[in-house]
Amino acid sequence: MKASTRYTALAAAALASLALVACGEREDATVGQRMDNAVNEVQQAGREMRDDARQAGQDMQAAGKEATDTIARDASDAAITAKVNAALAADDQLSALAIDVDTTNGQVELKGTAPTAAARDRATTLAQAVQGVVKVENRLTVQAS
Repeated sequence: MKASTRYTALAAAALASLALVACGEREDATVGQRMDNAVNEVQQAGREMRDDARQAGQDMQAAGKEATDTIARDASDAAITAKVNAALAADDQLSALAIDVDTTNGQVELKGTAPTAAARDRATTLAQAVQGVVKVENRLTVQAS
């Protein structure tokens, strides 16, 4: 290889090396900017995750309160049903009858038969006297004599 060709190749390699170093310097600035952007994105993702976790906690708290309220209401309804059944069983005219008592949100529904209209009305009165009863829906039918 001639000396001039060798010097030309060497100069071209040196220029290429300088170009790569110069590109690398520009990339360092770009890498720094990319790092800043990445840090900002991570911080934003962290804020979003924290907000999501806070919202999830609030949702869980609300669901827990709703479940507690439902359990308390259902327990109260069961207690009302038991008390109405006890009151009906203690009554001489109604004790032998099969009266179905259903309670939902404090509203009592009586189903079945009563021997007389007076006994039917008495069932309503007994059910209304139970603490926690909001309303009584008396669907008892009077037995035909």
